[in-house]
Amino acid sequence: MRQHEGSGGAARRGGRARQGLDRELERLDGAPYGRYKGLVGAWELPGGWTVELVRAQADPFAPPARVAMHVPGERAGFPEELRNSPVRRRALAGYLARRAAREVAGERACRVDAGGQEVLDRASCVIDADDGSLTLRLGVSLPGNGRRIDGRTARRLLCATLPSLAERALCHEALDADAVRDFVATVEDSAALRDALPALGLVAFVADGALLPRRSGADDRPARGAEVVPFRAPDALRVTVRLPNAGPVTGAGIPEGVTLIVGGGFHGKSTLLRALETGVRDHVPGDGRERVASRGDTVKLRAEDGRSVTRVDVHGFVDHLPSGSDTRDFSTPNASGSTSQAASLCEAVEVGARVLLIDEDTAATNLMIRDARMQALVAKEHEPLTPLVDSVRSLHRDHGVSTVLVMGGSGDYLEVADRVLMMDAYRLTDVTERAHRVAAMPTGRRAEAESFPGVVHRRPDPASLDSTVRGRPRVRARGLDDLVFGENEVDLRGVEQLTDAQQVTGVGLALELLVRHGHLDGRRSLAEALDLLDRDLSGPEGVAALLAVRDEDFAVPRRFEIAAALNRLRALTVHR
Repeated sequence: MRQHEGSGGAARRGGRARQGLDRELERLDGAPYGRYKGLVGAWELPGGWTVELVRAQADPFAPPARVAMHVPGERAGFPEELRNSPVRRRALAGYLARRAAREVAGERACRVDAGGQEVLDRASCVIDADDGSLTLRLGVSLPGNGRRIDGRTARRLLCATLPSLAERALCHEALDADAVRDFVATVEDSAALRDALPALGLVAFVADGALLPRRSGADDRPARGAEVVPFRAPDALRVTVRLPNAGPVTGAGIPEGVTLIVGGGFHGKSTLLRALETGVRDHVPGDGRERVASRGDTVKLRAEDGRSVTRVDVHGFVDHLPSGSDTRDFSTPNASGSTSQAASLCEAVEVGARVLLIDEDTAATNLMIRDARMQALVAKEHEPLTPLVDSVRSLHRDHGVSTVLVMGGSGDYLEVADRVLMMDAYRLTDVTERAHRVAAMPTGRRAEAESFPGVVHRRPDPASLDSTVRGRPRVRARGLDDLVFGENEVDLRGVEQLTDAQQVTGVGLALELLVRHGHLDGRRSLAEALDLLDRDLSGPEGVAALLAVRDEDFAVPRRFEIAAALNRLRALTVHR
């Protein structure tokens, strides 16, 4: 079996796995707890398994040890058709991680990172492209009696429990073959659907029968009950896409351009937008959104009072400030709602976003619209903000950036929308013709801009991305909201497409990798550096590249969330 860089211990150094772990643990029974560190490395176990202690605990109260279970390809036994592409390997690994997590649910000493409703490239399970061997990484609390090694319990855990876990959860012959095949096919179809969107001129697709509502804001599983309405596409948007496993699938194709989602409160507008927001990733079978897909370059925007902004050209939205600050080179440690949203839009387009999602509920009203009455009261020379309504068409026409907006309070967007969709009791209808008739009624409002000027590319200074504290790296997630990166704490509450705390860890490791691999060198633009990083993370060694930074539980992040974290790093310095 080929060992990936970053797997740790003897395997990482290319040495042979040792034998006799059971005897060594018996010998260490009652020894000082720190002696566990002497076991770091790979150990052969009877039956063809290899268990590797990647990182030992410092003491019984420290975070769990990091352990890798290596399974040879011939022992795992998965047919080649389940693992002969990166998408299929990701799907199969996702299935196996979930199965392993269920198997150890009653074993308090073990934890497997299986994720939630989304199927991501994760460090917890990796399948080798060459021979089908696989590695399961998990946290294991090494047993102790006080500060002494409990060798007999450790022997049971490492030499019996883990091989039994591998036998039950990581070998094809022990699994439901139909369930495995269905999981892989579902993920493959979702990825194929997403890949098909640009050629079809679509930014998103929602299949008939999709279940969009979730149980709660804290529970991403599908809502239950008779009131849940399966999605059905209106005739004007009906599109059929042929998928590799499911064949022809029919649903609503949302076209490129400016799309408005309207409707009364609580009728499903934001629920639909949320489904599009998460449609950049694949979902597990039974989620309800398996065939909801958005282009991979889709970014959700919102206002974020208080975020830092570093040298962003926002003059397309803010043409002057009373303070005299240069809005073509704008920085602040404490942005307002409007300037934060303007900066986030420019930053997203700078790194390649071609679809923007905006919900009026979380947007800055004064950046979205200035109606005729306000124009009459406050002259333009006294209003620095140019609202998005006046540049949203130029974003698409001149820069190829489409926008999907949820809007319930401003009819001025009807005039600039290419398509207007209405949600009524979770049922979607196309009301574009009616909306354009309404928009033809004069309001007296005057457009305050003719075009969006584009973005200025920035060159981050790698010296400002220091992940160390007193010479030692410190990168860790605090849930979904915060990333600790060296001496800095990055507030990620406004980065709404982060849905898994392990993605936050992945973002931190990716930031460190940008510097370590020299992609950020002070000369390349951020977009160019991310292009190089994408090459590292999208290939067969993508997970291994981040494991080489540190062997942790993580999910591989998108470039857009990496850029969002970098742009919120208060220590960031950039060149123009």
